Amino acid sequence: MTAVLFDFSGTLFRVESTESWLRGVVADAGVLFTEAELTAAVRALEEAGALPGGGAPARVPAELAGSWLIRDQSAALHRAAYTGLSRQVTLPDPALHDALYDRHMTPAAWTPYPDAVEVLRTLRERGVPVGVVSNIGWDLRPVFREHGLDRYVDVYVLSYEHGIQKPDPRLFATACEALGADPRRTLMVGDDRRADGGATALGCGVHFVDHLPVTDRPDGLRPVLDLVS
Repeated sequence: MTAVLFDFSGTLFRVESTESWLRGVVADAGVLFTEAELTAAVRALEEAGALPGGGAPARVPAELAGSWLIRDQSAALHRAAYTGLSRQVTLPDPALHDALYDRHMTPAAWTPYPDAVEVLRTLRERGVPVGVVSNIGWDLRPVFREHGLDRYVDVYVLSYEHGIQKPDPRLFATACEALGADPRRTLMVGDDRRADGGATALGCGVHFVDHLPVTDRPDGLRPVLDLVS
């Protein structure tokens, strides 16, 4: 393999916990919660799957089912889908639902996996081109810049910018073309076997990592270095 494509959420970065997410927004808004109320809201938001990059919804409401399937094809669909899930949970101020969505787009909400910098830096030192291919509804480039990883990424291919989402092979093809890479010599690294596995339709190799908290996956990306020349 002579080029590498990486997924974003659950692969290179992990979003903060639902509790941290809610506490940050509540603190900024000056909304008063008892600990019992906050704990209950965290549990309800987790069940709803309202945190992008967090766990999947236990159930997608019927009125969101159609848009949920194509949520990564535009910024508007992505916001509507996730704030729609959030609004299944009663919060003391309705404005908190949009504030929660806004917070998840901030660099502070994301932490790189412990070995992400090392792996990306080593690939750069070897002259291996790197792309990020993500199903997402917002511009993640500031997250990479804030955490010092942008210098190691040559190309970003984001679903909402192209109106196409993984596993559609066209998204991977766009990334390979932008890198000048032969798909048959390109490795796709991700945590979602269905979405990221779509790269195999082009002949790409795939390597899967576990979507775990950063403290539980210290070296899940390092095997990539053994797969790339």
